[in-house]
Amino acid sequence: MVRGAMPPEDRWAWVEIDLDALRQNTAALRRSIARDARMMCVVKADAYGHGAVECAKTMRRAGADQFAVATVTEGIELREAGIGEPILILSEPPRETIPRIVQYDLMPALYESDFALELGECAAAANKVAGYHLAIDTGMTRIGVNWRDVVELRHAIDFHRGIECAGTFTHFATADVPGDWDYQMQVRRFNQAVGALEDAGFETGLVHCANTPATILHPEVHWDMCRVGVGLYGLHPTVVTRREVHLKPVMSVRGRITRVERPEVGTGVSYGATYRVPTPNIQICTVPIGYADGLSRTLSGNMDVLVNGERCRQVGRICMDQFMFEVNVNNIRAYRPTRAVEYGDIVTVLGTDGNEMISADDMATRRDTINYEVVCDFGLRLQKVYV
Repeated sequence: MVRGAMPPEDRWAWVEIDLDALRQNTAALRRSIARDARMMCVVKADAYGHGAVECAKTMRRAGADQFAVATVTEGIELREAGIGEPILILSEPPRETIPRIVQYDLMPALYESDFALELGECAAAANKVAGYHLAIDTGMTRIGVNWRDVVELRHAIDFHRGIECAGTFTHFATADVPGDWDYQMQVRRFNQAVGALEDAGFETGLVHCANTPATILHPEVHWDMCRVGVGLYGLHPTVVTRREVHLKPVMSVRGRITRVERPEVGTGVSYGATYRVPTPNIQICTVPIGYADGLSRTLSGNMDVLVNGERCRQVGRICMDQFMFEVNVNNIRAYRPTRAVEYGDIVTVLGTDGNEMISADDMATRRDTINYEVVCDFGLRLQKVYV
């Protein structure tokens, strides 16, 4: 049986965030990092759907030194909530955001000289010096200055008194693949780029390249700071990391049954009537969670839910705001549960109920995606309840 969280009053559907699990995961990853290295916690996309402000406050108490976000708006949200630690924007934002970057003391990733000089002008006009992190493309081909051109870029911008380099970083594409050639190539290129900057006499600030898998699997690249993300939320980036560190899932998704019906045999359920009631005494139960809440329509007829500690099969097409599941009261097909359910019973879509569990990895496999996307999707509309 599920106990503890109280559902929202306006809708019987919610995301449950276990802050104690988040704290334990943050501490566990902190222990994986070299003792003299710092820890940057990634809270972009509303902390992967978990709630950026509450998560950042918990991470800060558990050992976080800095934070990273994807947008200027995300950084401002943290600042206005009282987060005073350094905040990195993980890509170079539009130039129109520069005044807000300076106002809220955010650090953008930087790789274009025109952006750098405009940032410097704005900061100098405000009698400030704007910190930035130099982003280097070492082979992921997403953002950053090419690893061969780092010295040239720094020569073009370092004269400006309004900016200073607070960090130098890259991002690995395959750190989660043991022995991968591309990962090793990226490491070599990053080492060469950092070495070239140092040989040219440029400050590098905090050097960092380790994401969650690299933090766990590759201590040789911890440098000055590790940039941990998905692991904080109890999700493993690869099966390999499971052997190295124990992480607890932070998110559960739950709803309460809003309708229980025993339709006649042959009655269709949901759009298209893709499922029809096969036998007498089948309960069809409705839960107010749908694809607008992150429960992908591709899971229709291909997922289970948990109720009263037992599994039930979802049936019919998942709707925008609701889905249905069946309870085979007669247990004719040996599919649990073995007893009827009632209006108001708590249903677990993601998480644990009794001895049963549905994980983000389970759902990701059925959706042919990754656990990152599963939790981000659930965080879009459902109200968060912190426990």
